[in-house]
Amino acid sequence: MHQNILENYLNDLLNVQQFHDYCPNGLQVEGQAPIQILVSGVTASRALLEAALDLHADTIIVHHGYFWRGEDACLRGIKRQRIATLIQHNINLYAYHLPLDAHAELGNNTQLGKKLGITEEGRFGEYDIAAYGSFQNPLNLDELDNLLSSVLRRKPLIISDSSKTVQHIAWCTGAAQGYFDEAIRLGVDAFITGEISEQNVHTARESGTAFISAGHHATERYGIQALGDHIARKFGITHHFIDVENPV
Repeated sequence: MHQNILENYLNDLLNVQQFHDYCPNGLQVEGQAPIQILVSGVTASRALLEAALDLHADTIIVHHGYFWRGEDACLRGIKRQRIATLIQHNINLYAYHLPLDAHAELGNNTQLGKKLGITEEGRFGEYDIAAYGSFQNPLNLDELDNLLSSVLRRKPLIISDSSKTVQHIAWCTGAAQGYFDEAIRLGVDAFITGEISEQNVHTARESGTAFISAGHHATERYGIQALGDHIARKFGITHHFIDVENPV
């Protein structure tokens, strides 16, 4: 498969043109044209690049790539070393940020909802990224804590009255704590996201809606993995998902 075929396919699949994002979506660093071995991961860190080298990958696809809005454009230090590795080894780097969060089938929020057994009922937030829905049966907080710990392989931070039960829930992977007020207005019992801010604690206590910080990296594992698997099936190439451990 040629790199341009993959980029055109993904840009169309993920509706890239609909998003005004914080970074460029698509092929960020150009490598060799023929693609045979794909590595996917959450973030294009040095550890992910080294794992891709060990697997002789010619292409990497991530959720968090490079060239973020407002960052220093100079290629120095860590940024230079990462990009130099890609260029030296002729590896393609594709990155999809908000388009992957929002996708109705392969997206981070769809995939997390499926992993947790939530029936999705609707979307909210910018570009309809965030989701809301229900568990089939209500869960007490201990049960929800155990479910999240099992699925995400990390213990979440839950801000709530310990007697609370949860059935109606909203969620948005990554750093989406800013959607908490909107989730409260939906009347849900709890809101799950990846990170927490100081004010979220007080809002949770005063609103009665549980706030759950389950990890930025942990909540965003599953979209990029699903996308990599989809590409492998579609184009008949080899795919390896690399989970670089991150406690945040």
